[in-house]
Parts: sequence; C-alpha cells; structure tokens
Amino acid sequence: MRIVSLVPHATELLFALGLGPEVVAVTHECDHPAAAIGLPHVTRDALPAGLSAGEIDAAVRERTLNGEAIYELDRDALARLAPDLIVTQALCPVCAVSYEEVAEIANALPSEPRVIALDPKTLGETLGDVRTLAQATDRREAGVSLVGEIAARVDRVKLAVRGRARPRVAALEWLDPVFVAGHWTPQLIELAGGHDVLGLPGEPSETVSWETVAAAEPELVVVMPCGYDAARAHEEALAHAGALAALNAPRVVAVNASAYFSRPGPRLVDGLELLAHIMHPAVAPAPPAGALAPALELPVKPA
Repeated sequence: MRIVSLVPHATELLFALGLGPEVVAVTHECDHPAAAIGLPHVTRDALPAGLSAGEIDAAVRERTLNGEAIYELDRDALARLAPDLIVTQALCPVCAVSYEEVAEIANALPSEPRVIALDPKTLGETLGDVRTLAQATDRREAGVSLVGEIAARVDRVKLAVRGRARPRVAALEWLDPVFVAGHWTPQLIELAGGHDVLGLPGEPSETVSWETVAAAEPELVVVMPCGYDAARAHEEALAHAGALAALNAPRVVAVNASAYFSRPGPRLVDGLELLAHIMHPAVAPAPPAGALAPALELPVKPA
C-alpha cells in the first residue's frame, strides 16, 4: 500500500502501527519519528516565514475569512506518487490542507485513493482513530497492541495521582491573543491530577482575555503555544512575562506543545505523563527516556 499523510499526527500514528515503509510522502511539518523527516513533502506554508505570534494569528484569521488555505498542496507531486490511501483531517483549518481540497484532488487521481480524515476531539477519540487506521491498513493486531499500551500508561498515571490535591490549572494554547486550550487538553489535565479552570473537554480552543484567566485564579499556568517546541514556548512566555505575572499564579511552566499537546497522536500520553510530573513530581511515573523536552520554569512570580 502506498500511503500519503497530510497531517503530522497521522504520520506519527502510521509509523506507530508499523506502516512506515508504506508511507511515500508527508507534510513539511512532519518531524516525528526521525524516519519521516527524509520523506518527500507534498505541502508547503502559504504564510511567509518569520512572523510573530500576533502576526500569525492575524494572517490566519484573514486567510480563513477569505476562504484561503493556510497550507498549499503540491497536486502534481501527489499525482506522481499514485497513493492508495491519503490520511488527512478536517478538524482544524490551521493544521492542514482543507479536507474538501484533498477529497476533490483524490477524486481526480488515476490511483483512486481512499481518503480517511482523522478528527478526534478527545483522548478517547484518538484511540478510536488508532482502530480506524489499523482496520483500513490491515494492522488490526498492531492497533490493539498500541491502544492497550496507551491505556495502560493512562491507568498508571491515574493510579499514581489518586487522592492527591488537585491544583487549579490554566492551559494557554496561544498568547497573542490568549487562547485557552480545549479538545483533549482539559481531559489530560484532569487525568494527570489537576483541575482545568478554563478549558472544556471536547470543545474547541477559544480566545479569552487576560482578565478572564486571572479571574479563574489558576495555581499553575501551562504555556503550550500550538505548534511550538519548549524553547519557542519559553520565548513566548518571556515576551508576555508581565501579563503572566499579573495572573498571580504561583507557577508558570512552558512545555513542548508541538510534540505532546498540539497533535492528537500517540504522544498525547507522553503529554499526560509530563503534566502529571509537573503537578505531582513525587508520585507521577517518570516519562520514557528521551520522550519529553524539559518543562521550563519561568522567572515569573506573583505580583
């Protein structure tokens, strides 16, 4: 089978199911696992490089309003690859080429590829996607094994934090403007032994004011800008240090959102373990070696 992945979390899942040798192309943002980096790219950014967080938000809003894509798909390259299966998503117009465009192109390809859209909104739905893709690629046994492994790790975290005091947590998915993380993130926080004071499980991320975040009285603020690694998240947090300090939260931590929170793939369980370790370091199980970038404690103190 010849498979093209048009979204990074699908690429991660395909490799986790042992389908790496059958993946013939990925997106320009697919950076995990290492074996995916050298594969041909069939997408590129429509936005110019070097934009600030605020400029990215403004550009995305403008292009979305005008019905313009954030990413561009190389139709000629896709046709040459003659895929049997294209894996994409329709949940977030900022995360990948639009599903409608992919479906239109697929219908015109001589190879007549099947198109599967993975659009999970909760941790449970990400496990459902494992089963969907495993069935579509005749990897049912690998799918059962992967789901079982993830479920066992989730259970270990739940057991470790059971009965512990739950800190009030605000997860910020963007800082300019402020976005509260939604979808699977509130669920991860609760499973990790915290209480999400702003996000709603399964619901989209939403913009709020700094005043709204402060009014929620978080004890822990997790800065997780969508698509940014820990170093870039740290930079964003430092750039907004004044606003973060005004929240009067005892702790502000920046994390690698790109790897462990932005993508609803197999590494969400790594994100769960990271959150548990941040909130309950004395009892939370240690993450797998090399799985987590350091959480960066910021020099932000209560006012």
